[in-house]
Amino acid sequence: MDVEEFTRRRVSRGMSCEEIRDQLVRHILSIKDVPHEYARAFSDAVITEVNNTARAEGPVHEMVRSGVSMGEFGVGSRGTGDFYAHRQIARIIGKTGASVGVDEMDDAGAVRAGDQHIVCTVDGMHSRLSDFPFLAGFHVTRATLRDTYVMGARPILLFSDIHVADDGDVAKIFDYTAGICAVSEVMKVPLVTGSTLRIGGDMVLGSRMTGCVGAVGTAHHLTARRQLQPGDVLLMTEGAGGGTIATAALYSGFPDVVASTLNIQFLLACEALLADEVLAEVHVMTDVTNGGLRGDVYEMAETASCRIVIEEAAVRDLVHPRVLAMLDALEIDFLGVSLDSLLIAVPPALADAVAAVVSSAGVRIHKVGHVEAGRPEAVLVGTDGAFKDFTPRFRESAYTPVKKVVDTTRRDFEEMKAGVDMAAAAAIRKKEAIISMLQVNKRD
Repeated sequence: MDVEEFTRRRVSRGMSCEEIRDQLVRHILSIKDVPHEYARAFSDAVITEVNNTARAEGPVHEMVRSGVSMGEFGVGSRGTGDFYAHRQIARIIGKTGASVGVDEMDDAGAVRAGDQHIVCTVDGMHSRLSDFPFLAGFHVTRATLRDTYVMGARPILLFSDIHVADDGDVAKIFDYTAGICAVSEVMKVPLVTGSTLRIGGDMVLGSRMTGCVGAVGTAHHLTARRQLQPGDVLLMTEGAGGGTIATAALYSGFPDVVASTLNIQFLLACEALLADEVLAEVHVMTDVTNGGLRGDVYEMAETASCRIVIEEAAVRDLVHPRVLAMLDALEIDFLGVSLDSLLIAVPPALADAVAAVVSSAGVRIHKVGHVEAGRPEAVLVGTDGAFKDFTPRFRESAYTPVKKVVDTTRRDFEEMKAGVDMAAAAAIRKKEAIISMLQVNKRD
């Protein structure tokens, strides 16, 4: 529970300090085993701090609100709302001179350094794995290494960040780090630095954990999405999922499926490609994560202005059997959930050679589609040969019982976009104003 948020909401409703204190004390005592006197003194201090910050005025302290919450807009849920929000982030960042920037919606960014590229990426742990720190660390590390590899880069280091709420057991830090190192040591990519903090400091009660792992790598040949070309063949490896599938399994009563996600097949496939001269001919590599194949091919088509055709039966055959059985049993669309497969775009003449290299690493791979000239779109050929809807959903496939409930409610998307656009524009104006001030100070 965020006691600062709790207090701010009640202050805005005009409640008296006494009423707020009484409610806050009850909530604190329901979570923390502390004396009543401590809870009362703590509550008074929180109320004082909230009232003090209310006096901070001016453009630096104030934020233009969009009127749209993260959950309402589907941010982090890997669907159309999330994609739109990320494009606004790219709009705020603007053009940077990077070899691959955030505006290209790739899995990592790159800058030129002499005769090579420095590639950097960061991934957040799955939010529902807070009570399973080792799994959280393992899967986020594998994810950030994937995002480095798919840019054609060899990862050279890892960094981590972990935040645990005030009542969380310190062991969460250790279990999370052990999960990171399980992947780090097997792949021989050292974990070299990181940060450990509490979520919200003293203001967030409970044991929730969140964090991220990032990677830095080097590359001579980038395999960014913009290099997708009409005529390319799309190859895909077998996927057993990662954090998303593990979460679906744990919270839907299929704990045995989690073991299928604990592998490094994707990373081994990439290592084999990086060690082979055929990599220089690969146009694009990406991982099937963002809203599943629905989301990834949509982003690829948008970035490269191409039409992508996917064969449903071919993709279904590459979902790990135990994972597919669970998804089918839970009626989760396998095309709209993260499979953690490797998707590769290559010229037709090289498809067999690329597949042979990946197969040599013990990873199943075959063709799942192709790229055509035409307006940017992705289409799906069903098992009966007919075209089927393949547009990204507002959110990725609902893969837990809670997500199935959340997915039943939605505000008007166009109305929400207007608020998001306004807030992004306000952030840009603030950024530009502060930059102007800093430049004047620099000259002085």
